[in-house]
Amino acid sequence: MRFLNDSPAFDLTYSDVFMVPSLSAVSSRLKVDLSTPDDIGTTIPLVVSNMTAIAGRRMAETVARRGGVVVLPQDIPLDVVETVVQFVKSRHKVIDTPITMKVDGTVGEALSLIYKRSHGAVIVVDDDDRPAGIFTEHDAVGFDRFTQIRNVMSSEMFTLTESMSPQEMFENLTDARLTVAPVIDKDERLVGVITRNGALRSTIYKPALDNNNKLLISAAVGVNADPAERAKKLKQMGVDVIVVDTAHGHQVRMLEAVAEVRKAVGNIKLVAGNVVTAEGTRDLINAGADIVKVGVGPGAMCTTRMMTGVGRPQFSAVLECAQVANELGKHVWADGGVRYPRDVALGLAAGAANVMFGSLLAGTYESAADTVRDTNGRLYKESFGMASNRAVRNRTRKETAFERARKELFEEGISSSRMYLDVQRPSVEDIIDQIISGVRSSCTYAGASNIRQFHDRAVIGVQSASGYDEGRAQDTSW
Repeated sequence: MRFLNDSPAFDLTYSDVFMVPSLSAVSSRLKVDLSTPDDIGTTIPLVVSNMTAIAGRRMAETVARRGGVVVLPQDIPLDVVETVVQFVKSRHKVIDTPITMKVDGTVGEALSLIYKRSHGAVIVVDDDDRPAGIFTEHDAVGFDRFTQIRNVMSSEMFTLTESMSPQEMFENLTDARLTVAPVIDKDERLVGVITRNGALRSTIYKPALDNNNKLLISAAVGVNADPAERAKKLKQMGVDVIVVDTAHGHQVRMLEAVAEVRKAVGNIKLVAGNVVTAEGTRDLINAGADIVKVGVGPGAMCTTRMMTGVGRPQFSAVLECAQVANELGKHVWADGGVRYPRDVALGLAAGAANVMFGSLLAGTYESAADTVRDTNGRLYKESFGMASNRAVRNRTRKETAFERARKELFEEGISSSRMYLDVQRPSVEDIIDQIISGVRSSCTYAGASNIRQFHDRAVIGVQSASGYDEGRAQDTSW
């Protein structure tokens, strides 16, 4: 990356910069390879942050199927983590997990489950796990919540077979004028469901897979208690990438924890953070980290900068830390500050190998929080920052009431925020489409066919606030 003009003497965030186009020989966005240079197995530069309200098994499955990876939070009990890891590793690489019920279930039960997945259907199965009917929210109109689902489901079903290619599934659904259908095996037992968009996406994205051809998953450990022992158990469970995470990553205890975890887990990919300086990056890498998380205070749910004055504008932080990591043969992840797809492209231009997302994905079907409907009928999820009072209470639930009360005084995050589902983009896959299409286009503008080339070729300029505002979609009303 180079600056269009002289490098500024002050720090920059994503809104402060822009990229200018260069001569390009890349003829199509689909010819851009977005496999990440950190070699963890992700085929798009998207990592979901270890936020309790966001990173769960539905998110992990869906994101890995499209090429990213989810980091499970450090405050989840190990037995739950193991269940989630086993679940994600058992998922199909193309076909989505169905929501299933027996015929004697009720409409109320179906409606409570239907927003767990973006495909919007409940498959009713018999005792042999064969589809007996399909239920959508529209089928509930005119029936009370205690009506058995056998009385409202559609028993005339259009099914697809798992031997079909994604293109064949798409074409069959298109011909039948359907958006979703159950997928069955040769014995007519339910395998899952596929949507028309899901089949189409499977021809564009490549799943993120481990060495055993299973979906990729990551998990975090904190720096307190015994991070090495937890990390060792995570590796035994099949976790592919371990993240040692704390808000202030450039501290002695963090360096000790990274060294301990590295010794305990051997050559597994190890991520550590967060830092915003060259010195912090170098120290974490020397302690044993393969990848360093960069970002202090840019998150949408984080109040660190307003509470403490500590942090650094994200573009400059990523740029400086990536340069040092590259010199040492390692990589960085840009963690936080993403509001638009342009921010992802700029983070990659600054040298990040992957970009982390949190609150941007909170208002989706797949986030871990429960779906709630407000008084106006709009769907939302409740989200909270990982340094908030609520998150601290979760992490310290095994401590005494006195110790918990002391720690709850020191919060640096929002404890509750309504994240409404976008009617146009209610699924994490919709948001992934938006992000990745933007990044692919950015690469073509730079004349780059992969992320490494994009970083090498990107030309960045500095803009005023009015320059940034000019680039936004304008309200044309008088």
